[in-house]
Amino acid sequence: MDAKDDVVALALRVFRAIEARDVDAAVAIMAPDVDIFDPHYPVPRMSGQEEFRAGMEWGLSVMERFGFTVMQTFLSQDGFSAAFEVASHHKLKAGKELSFSQVFVVEARDGLIRRLHAYEPYGPNGIGGFFLGLERLKRRLTGRR
Repeated sequence: MDAKDDVVALALRVFRAIEARDVDAAVAIMAPDVDIFDPHYPVPRMSGQEEFRAGMEWGLSVMERFGFTVMQTFLSQDGFSAAFEVASHHKLKAGKELSFSQVFVVEARDGLIRRLHAYEPYGPNGIGGFFLGLERLKRRLTGRR
């Protein structure tokens, strides 16, 4: 399997494992020192298989269903990394459906995922997010774009 097939196939396998709620299969695809970042988790930066497992177990405790539809794949020049534009369709155990876009950047070597970072199209959080939200509200109230 060449590098391109490796990173794409591994990313698709991890998406399918998560959809199947198969934590062991998802963890097995990760390098022992995998670097993961996903702002949806209580601990967004996860280092290593055990932290990833803990994050997945938390995710499964609050999600009834995960769904990932890959819309586009962008491969790096060296073929070891790829970005995946994904339409996510999840359902919380509380019943709320969640549909949003995400981009996952994945790096693989030697048949394992070494890095997986998720990026969402949300605005900034914290004080920056507060002021941006205030500006958007002001524009809605005044009819400005």
